[in-house]
Amino acid sequence: MSEQNGGVYDARKLGYNKMLVLGFQHMFAMFGATVLVPALTGLSVSATLLFAGLGTLLFHFLTKGKVPAFLGSSFAFIGGYKMVAWTVETLEGGEKVEVLHPELLPYACLGVLAAGALYLVLAGLIKAFGQKKVMRFFPPIVTGPIIIAIGLTLSSSAIDSCQSNWLVAILAILVVIVCNIFGKGMIKIVPILLGVIVSYIAAICLHIVDFSAVSEAAWIGLPFKMEDTVFAVFKSPDGSKITNALITIMPIALATMVEHIGDISAISSTTNKNFIEDPGLHRTLLGDGLATMLASLFGAPANTTYGENTGVLSLTKVYDPRVIRIAAYCAILFSFCPKFAALIGSLPAATIGGVSIVLYGMISAVGVRNIVENQVDFGKSRNVIIAALILGLSVGVKYCAAESIDITLGSVDISLTGLAVGALVGIIFNAVLPLEEKEYSGVKKDMKSEG
Repeated sequence: MSEQNGGVYDARKLGYNKMLVLGFQHMFAMFGATVLVPALTGLSVSATLLFAGLGTLLFHFLTKGKVPAFLGSSFAFIGGYKMVAWTVETLEGGEKVEVLHPELLPYACLGVLAAGALYLVLAGLIKAFGQKKVMRFFPPIVTGPIIIAIGLTLSSSAIDSCQSNWLVAILAILVVIVCNIFGKGMIKIVPILLGVIVSYIAAICLHIVDFSAVSEAAWIGLPFKMEDTVFAVFKSPDGSKITNALITIMPIALATMVEHIGDISAISSTTNKNFIEDPGLHRTLLGDGLATMLASLFGAPANTTYGENTGVLSLTKVYDPRVIRIAAYCAILFSFCPKFAALIGSLPAATIGGVSIVLYGMISAVGVRNIVENQVDFGKSRNVIIAALILGLSVGVKYCAAESIDITLGSVDISLTGLAVGALVGIIFNAVLPLEEKEYSGVKKDMKSEG
């Protein structure tokens, strides 16, 4: 069946021109957040685009082309890069600034590569012992609140972006809403892209767009130059640098693997197909882990399944993975065009913030849907406690002054994000509190597997 429950599962019936526009929209959805990570960590923007596209294609190959997921830069590892390769220094006037030490970035990349390897370990455990034995640690009472927390913790960045010009941001939001609710045909399918275009034009009219970088950029260029590329380092005269990077960054994978399960559950809930069963969680974890290892090996940020694109799936109701692969090809193509990267980089923060509010909200809404459709009983105290801890810690730590929980083990400092803490506590309490309800598989039981 190409359609069920109002969704489109074979986009070829829409025509290849519309498929191309849909793929372009998915690339737009991931672009702002994906290029923000290298901008914050000191890595290459063009290399990030290249390996986001390659990583997505690798993921689709390993998952038999069934899962409509895009892999973009992971925000969860920003703290790891900062801890390893950045220091806070005080200027003469007393002002504190963050300073990048480029020579330490290869160690951070090695830590991310090792974190990606943990995905392979978990995938192997699932393959060896069976999905049910592993998934009982990740029922909807755990994954649902985590999905909600992902959207809530991301929302602050959207609001920060909107504050640069609320008029442009609100215009982007209104265009997305009007096109999605009242639009017909292609207009209803590409609300995000139209929101970006209309608000961008408004920003140009308001003279808040800087085109200087666009005019200076070349049309064609390599995503990275070999002499400037940051490669993961595997040996060093100072072994403590490698040890510190591994201990600091690898624990982050515990949270991102749970986020991965939450994302796959969210995509399953959105598309009404059980991707945890088919092609299997071990395959999705393998694809995500290998994509992260490949990217970090060549100095690009860690990859992760992108909630922004899940939000686009929810809005457009077009669930065909072919559309996501088109977005991946576009990302690879445009990684060789510095001028296009500069053009996208000229998008006002308010435009990105406006559409992101909708997309991040969609992520949290999918988490609520995941809980409701699995009929999680909040009349049971254990469920209330687990959800409360996940949400309270994930959101609370995110918005505290430090935005993380810092732990010192000997000479090594470990920084845990709110999502990491919330996810770990949720998993532990779900395992130790008495089970008074039926066992869940992680997604809605009546979802139909592909095949």
